[in-house]
Amino acid sequence: MFFAYLLGPLVIMSVTAFNSPGFPRMTPWECLTFEWFGALFSDERILNGIWNSILVGFGTVILSVSMGLAGALMLTQIWPKLRATYYTVIIAPILIPGVVLGISTLVFWDRINRMLGLGADSFLSNGLFLTIIGQSTFIASYCMLVLVARLQRYDIALTEAALDLGATHAQAFRKVLLPFMKPAIASAAVLAFLASFENYNTTTFTFGEYPTLTIELAQKVRYGITPAISALAFIIVVLTVFAALANEANLRRKELVAKARKEATVEELSSGRIRMPGFLSSNWAAVALVVVACATVVVVGTATVYSPQQCIADVQEQKRLETEERINELRRQRDLRRQQQQEAEQGNAAEPNQSQPTGNNSGFGNVFAPSALSGEEEEASEAEEAPSGNNSGFGNVFDPGSLNSGQDN
Repeated sequence: MFFAYLLGPLVIMSVTAFNSPGFPRMTPWECLTFEWFGALFSDERILNGIWNSILVGFGTVILSVSMGLAGALMLTQIWPKLRATYYTVIIAPILIPGVVLGISTLVFWDRINRMLGLGADSFLSNGLFLTIIGQSTFIASYCMLVLVARLQRYDIALTEAALDLGATHAQAFRKVLLPFMKPAIASAAVLAFLASFENYNTTTFTFGEYPTLTIELAQKVRYGITPAISALAFIIVVLTVFAALANEANLRRKELVAKARKEATVEELSSGRIRMPGFLSSNWAAVALVVVACATVVVVGTATVYSPQQCIADVQEQKRLETEERINELRRQRDLRRQQQQEAEQGNAAEPNQSQPTGNNSGFGNVFAPSALSGEEEEASEAEEAPSGNNSGFGNVFDPGSLNSGQDN
């Protein structure tokens, strides 16, 4: 699970370098292509960034390993009571954020440049110089830790014996101590180069006119990532695996040779006919190295003869057909919604004509219907037009005619 978590993103990103879409993705898989490697090697900014990273890396290795070796020698020879303080001072740059180191490097050397009266184009303002200085301030601490671990196993009596035999201190260092430190120096150099190659926080303030690979990649991601970056990641992963397997195969080879010499008889040693083990015998690293080399040759050979143009054309045609089908489906859904809306509007318009009552359907005997009201008006008019007579309950005594006749009488 740990290695899956650690190496899974690298594997996925490496696979995206062989997928044809313009955006790095593993699924859905479309077509196998090698065009992103061509796009990578034709990108001048990426190539320039790689070249600047290599220059900065070599400069950082020289300066960091030198300072780390000096710090390791000083730490092993200093007064014991001062070792803790000295160790803390040497390790402190590792604990400081890279942004702070980059800004401080830029400000410090700018002040030095002004104090010396130099112009803005002097070497103290050069991006390569500032980047190497800025990165070496903390990478030297890593180198010192590696060299101290090796130096603690060194027997100081070897140097004292060389001095007793008439060698100078420089000769004792060059012929006795330095050969003993070579493996640690190589490890520190590799560590310093890798740390410089991938550094971004410190470099982003000091690169000037010499952007490194990490700076160029950050700027490209900001404006849109392409699978060409995945191709670069695949190349870096393959080179790293190849170098690691080669180193492991070499170490295993030396162990097997030493074991063969140890088990050899006196006759074989005197005759020089020691049976040495083969390169692939009992050496899993060598087998893996051969497998990786063969896979690389197969991939390169396939890239030279394989053409994904027809596959890409078929995928584009399929996408076009899917897009047209989707558009037609949307149109059918739109027409269906319009038809349903029109039917709903027509139904709403027909409902008022069908809802008028045709008889005495109300709960009040249709007394409030317009026809009932018109009947009451007709009855009132008929009552007005009726002839006068003794129709009232009082014998029509209040009739105006009765009053008039009574006056006449």
